[in-house]
Amino acid sequence: MMKVDIFDFELDKNLIATQPAEPRDSCRLLDLSDDNGINDRIFTELPDLLKEGDCLVFNDTKVIPAKLYGRHGEAEVQVTLYRPEDGIKWHAFVKNSKRLKPDDIITFYSAETPIEKSKFQAIVLEKNGEDGILLQFTCEASELGKLLEQYGSMPLPPYIKREKPLGNGEDGTWDKYNDKENYQTIYAKHEGAVAAPTAGLHFTQRVLDELDKKGVKRVFLTLHVGAGTFLPVKVDDTKDHKMHAEYGVITQDACDTINEAKKTGHRIIAVGTTSLRLLESAADNQGILHPFADDTSIFITPGYKFKILDMLITNFHLPKSTLFMLVCALAGTERMKEAYQHAMDKKYHFYSYGDSSILKCVNKI
Repeated sequence: MMKVDIFDFELDKNLIATQPAEPRDSCRLLDLSDDNGINDRIFTELPDLLKEGDCLVFNDTKVIPAKLYGRHGEAEVQVTLYRPEDGIKWHAFVKNSKRLKPDDIITFYSAETPIEKSKFQAIVLEKNGEDGILLQFTCEASELGKLLEQYGSMPLPPYIKREKPLGNGEDGTWDKYNDKENYQTIYAKHEGAVAAPTAGLHFTQRVLDELDKKGVKRVFLTLHVGAGTFLPVKVDDTKDHKMHAEYGVITQDACDTINEAKKTGHRIIAVGTTSLRLLESAADNQGILHPFADDTSIFITPGYKFKILDMLITNFHLPKSTLFMLVCALAGTERMKEAYQHAMDKKYHFYSYGDSSILKCVNKI
């Protein structure tokens, strides 16, 4: 039970990144790995902050092009898929959903395929208030992935604005910002996310090679990030906020590597809040990690005692968001407010395409 206003702050909109640094690893890195210090670095310096035997835990989920533009009659709709029910049924958030009702058919279009020539459609099965709409695509399940590649765009968060396709087949190159490459980690493997694990976007092969030389271990787990991660917290008290569930997998091999590293006194460092949330979902109160293949809707706020984590690499998060609450739980609310003020004063870039930080966990079991 905690007032959401505690986690509010004013952010200059000019600090919101709309494109990533080029190259990726040239972004800035705010170093909070010391107990009290705040140091400004570049992401390529990350290997200098880690030690031989440290264990970096990455989320290898792969983002699907889950944002679709369509029409029902004269009504324009914008669909963001966020959770599959089965091969052809998806839960989705829909802009202009008031114009839709059950049994309505949405026809999707792309830059290359105008609506008159499109046969890519979905039927509205249910409307579920804040949970959006349940859709059923009319194609075979085996065809859906290819159709999403053809018609879909990357489901960027709402604070990154992109034009929608005209839908007349005359747009030319639609992805001129190269989001299909930029909004994907270089180690993405298992398709299913509808939002990127953005802390991992800064890693390049150059940085990974330096980490290998340093003797830092790499472990991969999978959490399919949902669009619910973008939803604002609309309640006044954290106890009233509902987290959307996301599916995650941790293998026995990953558990063995992490547990051995922890047992031998090495640090466990999560790359991103998604990796952190899955680790904490699968750990017991003795700090032992167990295999996991299930949904998690863990909501971490100050007062939480971390079971596994020693450090976190993460971007800068929205005010009053569940992710800012999480980093406050990890490193301390006053510490994070001070750090964010420093970042704003120094003109760091915020959010998904923004700069990075490394935080030390001060609240452990």
